[in-house]
Amino acid sequence: MPDKETREKRRHSTPFIPYSSYECRIPEYFSNVPMHWHGEFELNYILNGKGEFICGNKKFTAGKGDLLILPPNMLHAAYPYRNGSLVYHALVFHPNMLGVNSNDRCTTECIRPIMNNRFEINNPIRPDSDSYPQLRASVKQIFSCVISGEPRQDLLLKSELLRLFWLLEKDDTLICKMQQKTDYGEIIRPALCYMAENFRENISLDGLAALVHLSKSYFMGCFKKAVGVGAMEHLTQLRINAACESLSDTDMSVADIAFHCGYNNLSNFNRHFKRLVGCPPLEYRKRTKALLFSRSSD
Repeated sequence: MPDKETREKRRHSTPFIPYSSYECRIPEYFSNVPMHWHGEFELNYILNGKGEFICGNKKFTAGKGDLLILPPNMLHAAYPYRNGSLVYHALVFHPNMLGVNSNDRCTTECIRPIMNNRFEINNPIRPDSDSYPQLRASVKQIFSCVISGEPRQDLLLKSELLRLFWLLEKDDTLICKMQQKTDYGEIIRPALCYMAENFRENISLDGLAALVHLSKSYFMGCFKKAVGVGAMEHLTQLRINAACESLSDTDMSVADIAFHCGYNNLSNFNRHFKRLVGCPPLEYRKRTKALLFSRSSD
């Protein structure tokens, strides 16, 4: 398991509010969700579009109505399907919401085996699953609690999260014993961590391979199998996603943002940005600020 220093830097939960909720819109808000992990569970409910997901050793396509439930520390990523759009709700919540500190039998036999990778949830959960109507109703209740923002709704949120896992447990097709196979994600995890923390610096394939004590060719193969794209393409995604955040949240010039995100050549930055996002940086800034303004006015 990764330690605190190797996890995603964004803080999703605090002791006072042990969860965070997001609306993910690809490519409106960012071009993709690069490979990452965090110490919380994550629940995704796809509202529209279709995406290509990597969750641990699984790679699959998921679309409208599909549910994903990810355990803590699982490597995961999301990409638009064939340059289309993808919209989904995401709830990232601390295991404490499931009473993980308890030593009772339901925690010991049902929750911890999922957290410890002894058992896995069969993602994605699709609308043709026998348990889907009940699961979807539970998920909608969960996000309704989150949107309300009221402290008392956290009581219902906790109970509904436990109900969600009860529904998973009572369906023998949704949770299974983890299959033993080569975990390429674990092999390259130190390199992923290094890239996430240092993407603004000069990074080479030779240096990344040396970091995980592999030959360059074997490292490249492991990385592609785990992440779905090559290491240099993943680095580009990290840089462009950081640029998207800066364009949306600051008034920095495009040149300063490019330099801040690891580019020494503005034309290279513009080319990579347009390829991944679908429009030039200034047009992206205009679109996202207009979108955020319209949503705040609703």
